Amino acid sequence: MACDFCEIIADRAPARVAYQDDDVLVIYNRLRWVPLMLLVMPKRHMSQEEMWQDATITKIARVALQMGATHCPGGFRLLSNFGHDALQSQGHAHLHVLGGTYLGHYVVRAPPPG
Repeated sequence: MACDFCEIIADRAPARVAYQDDDVLVIYNRLRWVPLMLLVMPKRHMSQEEMWQDATITKIARVALQMGATHCPGGFRLLSNFGHDALQSQGHAHLHVLGGTYLGHYVVRAPPPG
């Protein structure tokens, strides 16, 4: 099975792109738990663990901060999920930029096991 994010990066699957350069792609998440959900990802396929140990994290973090400040001047949250229990649904490394509203009252409930 092909990686969904690699398919988007290769322009074989649709996505709303917020930013891209040679190394990083930012798309609008199709999930809408909060008004703004961006996914900031390396264009090179890697796991979450690899991303956090790779020099690319510096650029990914810089882009994530820029996207958050641009789209959510009142404040935003950066989130990185590791593994099934943390609701990681994609194997391709990425950061979430969440915002567009006060985030103190949002609670994400995990789907039931199975």
